[in-house]
Amino acid sequence: MDTNEQNQQDKREFRHKRRQRNQIIAYTAVGIMILLLAVGIAFAVSKITSMSRNQEEQQNKVDEILSDEETIQAPTESQETVVELTDEQKLDTIINEAIIQNMPLEDKVAGLFITTPESITGVSAAVQAGDGTKDALSQYPVGGIVYAAKNIQSADQLKQMIDNTKLYTSYPLFIAIDGEGSDTDAVAAAGLGTKVDTPQSIGATGDTNNAYLAGTTVGTYLAELGFNLDFAPSADLSVVDGNAAGSSSYGSEADNVASFVGYMQAGLQEQKVTACIGQFPGIGSSTQSTKDGMASTDRSAEDFRANEFVVFQTCIDNGMTKMIRISNMAASSLTGDNTPCTFSSAVVTDILRNELNFRGVIVSGAMNEAAISNYYGADEAAVLALRAGCDMIYAPENFETAYNGVLEAVQNGTISEERINDSLRRIYRIKYADKLEQ
Repeated sequence: MDTNEQNQQDKREFRHKRRQRNQIIAYTAVGIMILLLAVGIAFAVSKITSMSRNQEEQQNKVDEILSDEETIQAPTESQETVVELTDEQKLDTIINEAIIQNMPLEDKVAGLFITTPESITGVSAAVQAGDGTKDALSQYPVGGIVYAAKNIQSADQLKQMIDNTKLYTSYPLFIAIDGEGSDTDAVAAAGLGTKVDTPQSIGATGDTNNAYLAGTTVGTYLAELGFNLDFAPSADLSVVDGNAAGSSSYGSEADNVASFVGYMQAGLQEQKVTACIGQFPGIGSSTQSTKDGMASTDRSAEDFRANEFVVFQTCIDNGMTKMIRISNMAASSLTGDNTPCTFSSAVVTDILRNELNFRGVIVSGAMNEAAISNYYGADEAAVLALRAGCDMIYAPENFETAYNGVLEAVQNGTISEERINDSLRRIYRIKYADKLEQ
């Protein structure tokens, strides 16, 4: 074989070996990709299975409690007397044994927050619930998610996002919207539900049945989409021209407004959509908006008690009111200073909880409003609201900062864990109320 032929032979062998090497590299890369994909799928399945297992374990515990004898033995001086458990005692047993005693502290704290989907996922406008939502809810199993106009594209898109979100959490979620069914309602404005008249217009008719029909209409389309909480109706009185309540108020007479609010509540809640009325102690005597900055009222404590408090007291006494939201407005006649009502124990605990005897869930004002965010850090605001007596923190400006602030406050004793447990019991009495209907 001459030199030229030898060179050609060497080149052919080199090219052959190079092809073999490239094939080996390609096969190896494909193998690694398949392995990584398999690991990823296994991890995802594991997370979903874990969440499903947690939900299944909670349901099994609930079923076990409900199947037990629903009486307790109460000893007397001479004998044991059989005492039947009340519905609230049955619920508390379910909540304490199936939920609270098994929750890590981190989950308990997360369960006090109602957040926007963006605040836990980091996206600018959430329109779907995928891996980002799944990971976020795994790390921070918040108590509720509130949606807005930017989250809505179509009925199918919104329903799928909500359905997926519910699958990705270990605990029941409030799925919320802030709307009364008129033009200011994001769902109705997007054409996904039948628009109803404003509360102002409905109140002007003098017919409370119109409020009931509005509540039924709104509750029906919200429930079909997957919502179970609506931050409506407004229990505010229209006290001064250009007041902050605007068209959301049913009118200026306490007894009439209380009736309209009650009928709207009934319509919503018959469709399994919890109504959260607001904004205590009433914002209709102020022309300033807490969305823009500090807002206050010079209304006297006597006027509040003779008017606005009558509306809230009537709604509390009718037995339907499960949630009340606090205003971020300052009312110095009630608080003694310019502290926002949502941070005032005088308003939240002394008046609403004790004086008006409200036993449901108290929700803070929106923590991302300028009246709060311009003057308080997210962590400070969340802690102040809880210490005032609020059960849930609504829309913190920065969720992680607020969450970490509350967690640290519980860990260092500023807020007791039992105080957190009390709020969770009230929250889960709403979330688990249907367990007694099964």
